[in-house]
Amino acid sequence: MEDRKLTVRAVERALDILLCFTQESDLSLTEIASKISLHKSTVHRLLTTLEEKGFLLRNEATEKYRLGIRIWELSTHLPTLDEPAALLLPAMEKLRDQLGETVSLYLRDGLERVRIQAVQSRQAIRRVAQIGARLPLSVGASSKVLAAYAPHEVQTRLLADPNWPEAVDKSVYLEQLQEITRLGYATSFEEREPGAAAVAVPIVGRAGKVVAALSLSGPVSRLSREMLEDYAVVLAENAAEMGLMMG
Repeated sequence: MEDRKLTVRAVERALDILLCFTQESDLSLTEIASKISLHKSTVHRLLTTLEEKGFLLRNEATEKYRLGIRIWELSTHLPTLDEPAALLLPAMEKLRDQLGETVSLYLRDGLERVRIQAVQSRQAIRRVAQIGARLPLSVGASSKVLAAYAPHEVQTRLLADPNWPEAVDKSVYLEQLQEITRLGYATSFEEREPGAAAVAVPIVGRAGKVVAALSLSGPVSRLSREMLEDYAVVLAENAAEMGLMMG
């Protein structure tokens, strides 16, 4: 019975920590401990667990915490939340109607990308994008955009990942990342899925950092390289407007 009480108390304290972020987006260990009236050593243990599970992210430069990717994944079933998946949905629908293909929104989580929103094409032959899907950063237009604008340490970890696909040449991949930062967009042709093509651009938030990737995808029978280059311009214009809505 005592062990059960301790477990319940730990859960309650972990939830109290998460609830601290209903008013502020970034909090330090000291600030969180003060808010929930607990000793810093206790809070630190709970923060470590929440970070390991992906519910919190820690900024190594500021030592402050903010909500993590797992919160986005849970929120996909709550479209009324004031989050990118909901905030950017109207603009994504407008973009889908303008270009006629599936539009997706991705965030980077470690060495993976997570699709937090998608608007499916209305065409009979289309690419169906599943919300919540986790995909590697090694292949795909959105993956390469998120990797290209990620910190150097992330790129280093990515290239050293034992799960790196043998079919992807690392030197060619690095050259692609450099080209993406020069052009401002990435394209892919059947890199991850046979018959699928995509173009992606970064979304830069108000703080000046890349916070997400916006992509358009469809069958290669409709999307030539020339078309994707033209669509990249349209995506970039929309991404600039979306970035104003994100921190």
